[in-house]
Amino acid sequence: MMDEASDEPPTSAVLLDNCHFSQVVFNNVEKFYVPGGDITCYYTLTQNIVPRGKDWVGIFRVGWKTTREYYTFMWAPLPGDSHSDTAVQQQIQFKAYYLPKDDEYYQFCYVDQDGVVRGASVPFQFRAETEDDILVVTTQGEVEEIELQNKNLLKENKELKASHAGLQKQNMDLQEELKKTQELQNSLESLRSNTEKLELELNSLKNENKHLKELDDCREAELHQLKEQIRSVTSDKEHLETRLKTALDHLDQLQSRVLNYEREVENLSQMDNDKTKQLESLKEENRQLQKTRTQQQQNLDLMKELEEQKHLFQILQAKKNKSDEQNQKLREENDRLLRHLSQARKVSSQAQAPIPAPEVEGLLFGNPYCAAGANLGARAADIASLRKCPMCNEVFPEDVETSQYEAHVQSHLLECPLCSETFDKSNKQVFDDHMFCHGLE
Repeated sequence: MMDEASDEPPTSAVLLDNCHFSQVVFNNVEKFYVPGGDITCYYTLTQNIVPRGKDWVGIFRVGWKTTREYYTFMWAPLPGDSHSDTAVQQQIQFKAYYLPKDDEYYQFCYVDQDGVVRGASVPFQFRAETEDDILVVTTQGEVEEIELQNKNLLKENKELKASHAGLQKQNMDLQEELKKTQELQNSLESLRSNTEKLELELNSLKNENKHLKELDDCREAELHQLKEQIRSVTSDKEHLETRLKTALDHLDQLQSRVLNYEREVENLSQMDNDKTKQLESLKEENRQLQKTRTQQQQNLDLMKELEEQKHLFQILQAKKNKSDEQNQKLREENDRLLRHLSQARKVSSQAQAPIPAPEVEGLLFGNPYCAAGANLGARAADIASLRKCPMCNEVFPEDVETSQYEAHVQSHLLECPLCSETFDKSNKQVFDDHMFCHGLE
C-alpha cells in the first residue's frame, strides 16, 4: 500500500561495490512507463537471499550512490516457507501519485533491512510512446532515415551500455569509498560512545571526589571531636588518678590508725568485756580495710571502699564527739585544778585534803589528765611548790608565771579552725579524722 511509503525505510551509506545485485532479479522491466498510471514491479528472490520483514523495493534515479537517495519505495512482501529451496516470484505495485514526473532514467532496487542493495533493474523512463517507437510503412527515404536513426540509436545504446558499465564501475568505487566512510563513521560513533562513557565516568569521578571531600571534612570534624573527647577523658583520668592517690594515701593513714588502735587495745587489754568487744570490732574493721585495699584496682570497688570508709568515719566522728565531750570535761577539771594550785601556793603550809579525780566513763583511750590528778591529794605539798604539765609531765618551778604554764599546756593541743574544738597533738589522727569528717560534710 502506498501509505506505507510514508514510513522511512532502513538505509545505509554502504557504497555500491559492497552490494549484491544478483540476489534479486527484476523481470519484465519496460523501457518506458506511461506517466499518470500505476506500474507493477516484478522480481525473483533467488535462494541466495533470505527476505526479512523490513526489506523494501525503491525507485532510484540512475547515478545514485547510496540507498538514502531513493525517490519512492514500497515494503517488500514476505514469501512463503518454500523460498528456502527454490526461487520465488514476487510483485509490487507503485501508485501513479508517487511516481516521478520527469523523463530521467530510473531503476528498481531491492534493499534489505540492513540498507544493503541485493538487486537492481535495467534503466527505464516515464514518458509516452512516440511515433518513432511504432513501426509504419514509409517511403524509401523515410526508411533510410529510419535506418540512420536506428544506427544512431544502436550507437547511442552502445554508448549507454558503456556509460552503464562505467557507472557500475563508478558505483563500485563509490561503494568502496562508502565502505571506508562507513568504517570511519563506525569508528567515529565508537569514539563518540567512548567519549560519552569517559564524560560519564569523569562526572562520576567528580561527584565521587566531591563526596570524598565532604566525607574528608566530616572525618576531620569527627577527628577534632574525638581529640576533644580524648583530652576530656585524659583530664578525667588524671582527676580520677589524683582521687585514687588521695584515697590510697588516706587508706595508708587508716591502716596506720588501725595499727595505733591495735597498740592501744593491747595496752587496754585489762578493760571490761565491752572494750574487748570494741577491740574485736576494730580488728574486723582492719580486716575489712585490708580486704578493700586488695580491690582498689577497680573503680567500682573503690567507690564501695569509700562508702565503707565513710561509714567508718561516721563511727569515728561519733567516738570523736564523745572524746571531745570528755576532753571538755577534762579541760574544765584542769582549769579547776589550776585555780586550786594557785590557792594552794598561798596556804602551802596547810595540809590539803585529797581532791577526788573526776570520774570518767566510756573513754576509748583513757583520760590523758588522769595521771596529773590521780594522786593529787597524796602529793598536795609537792603541787603547792611545783607545777607539772599533764601532757608531757614537764615540771615547772614555782616562780614560773601561770600564763607561761598555760601556754605550754596549750602547745600540746590542736584547735579545729571550723568548730574551735581542741585535740591532743600526741594523738593527731583524731584531729585528722575530725577534719576529714568536715570534708565529707
